[in-house]
Amino acid sequence: MGNDILGDSDFLQADLSTDDTPEETPPASVHQAVLSVGLASQQLQQFSGKQRSQGLARMADALEDAKDDILEANTLDLEASQEMAIPPLVQEWLKLTPERLQGAIAIVRNLSRLTDPLEQVGVASYQPAQAQTYTQRLPLGVVALISEAFPALGAIAAGLCLRTANGLLVRGGSETSHSNSAIFASLRQGLEAAELPVDSLMLLPTDQGRPVLELLEYQDGINLIIPYGRASLVKKILKGSSTPVLSPGIGNCYLYWSASAPFEMVRSMMLESHRGEPDRVNALEKVLLPPTVSTAHLERLWQELRQKGFEIRVDKSLQADYPDLPVAAPEEWHKSYWSRHPVVAFRGVAGLPEAIALMNAHSSGHANAIATASYDESRLFSRTVRSAAAYINVSPRFERNPGQAEAVALGMACGIRCMDHRQTGFQGRIGLAALTRTSQIILG
Repeated sequence: MGNDILGDSDFLQADLSTDDTPEETPPASVHQAVLSVGLASQQLQQFSGKQRSQGLARMADALEDAKDDILEANTLDLEASQEMAIPPLVQEWLKLTPERLQGAIAIVRNLSRLTDPLEQVGVASYQPAQAQTYTQRLPLGVVALISEAFPALGAIAAGLCLRTANGLLVRGGSETSHSNSAIFASLRQGLEAAELPVDSLMLLPTDQGRPVLELLEYQDGINLIIPYGRASLVKKILKGSSTPVLSPGIGNCYLYWSASAPFEMVRSMMLESHRGEPDRVNALEKVLLPPTVSTAHLERLWQELRQKGFEIRVDKSLQADYPDLPVAAPEEWHKSYWSRHPVVAFRGVAGLPEAIALMNAHSSGHANAIATASYDESRLFSRTVRSAAAYINVSPRFERNPGQAEAVALGMACGIRCMDHRQTGFQGRIGLAALTRTSQIILG
């Protein structure tokens, strides 16, 4: 049931399966697009935060005015996806309901009301003699988003990049071609209406050459690549890119259920984590159980999960007591369940140290959780679990728009992968902080 059974979307097959020698000069389409966005991003940095706020408001207005056209374009994509034999889960990601579109518009509009992050300064860690030092946030430059389905994601990324004065280059799959074209036409109209550099936002065509592979081969002019979609997409981008890649994660999050945790807490954490929509980014899919967990509580949770459409699996340590439940294969513990219907696997462990070791070895590394009434267990978990976000007695449910504009995010990042494929740098919510760099300013 791993992500590989769904196969890759067509733009991955066309772009990333070719084993050609990298070209010294990329074709004009990609080369010129990168140059144009780079130049426009430099121009964008000359505009004030107030002017960029006006641009965000105009983009939101343009999306509002084009809602019917965008939804009609998405209907065309959904109809074509059925003929393309796209898996049901990806079709669900592709679906742009009026509520999802309105949510993206609300995010862009809320970003327009936010204090400009580039005008904020911070306290430096040291003060040199005869000078004063402070920190300032600056744009990265050009960000490339390579996404699978999720048409609303481009609009949110455009809002985040304009708020941080970054240029944005987007390459979506052909399954979103009509939706993306309608969305980005509206966004660029908003930029034009605000008299901001229109080419700071550009959508690469899906029907010309091998633009995804060319983006990965092209080092100059792109400062960060953000892939978003199934693990197969992310892995291929990480493997093929010579540009830093912000590595996102979806699913395969672990929960350690301590015997001291109240049942209602565990139940709430489990169910709430799967309410992410349309993608269950931080869904708890693996639960680790010490021997002292109440079997009555465990069976009660299983019964409620089944009633809500969940599929339950167990490892071999639990199969003896529950022979009617399917056994999770060994490879399932390090993969997300890419299924339209939620799946949760349960596994017995000797205690918290073993649970943490399993999380560090097999989870996606972006969100893991513990339910416990023990302070010592919570401290051990927070100190030793290798996770971008560690949740203690609270659901890890992910929301792109949690109510505060400064917390708007595309997804959850496990870290930044560089050319040597080591993971370093930013971790956590892919939002405004992830799209800026910090500079130290020394005043004599």
